Amino acid sequence: MPNRKKAAADKGPRNLTELRRGESGILERLDLPEDDARRLMEMGFLPGQRVTRGHAAPGGDPRVFRVDGTEVALRRETALKLLLR
Repeated sequence: MPNRKKAAADKGPRNLTELRRGESGILERLDLPEDDARRLMEMGFLPGQRVTRGHAAPGGDPRVFRVDGTEVALRRETALKLLLR
């Protein structure tokens, strides 16, 4: 039987949308246009930072993420571009 941890690691980098409420991960990179990436980095979304998933709007979008002591709401299409280790 294959090792589940290895199979999960083979999937490649995860993004913020894959975090469940209360789960956290370490940000690896922002796969966004330079201006958008810079704006998010000014809010604390820096590579190496721990990001924790918070609550979401009733329809699931936007979702709240906690980074560096601040809660930030991100739309799904943006959260997809923030990749975790």
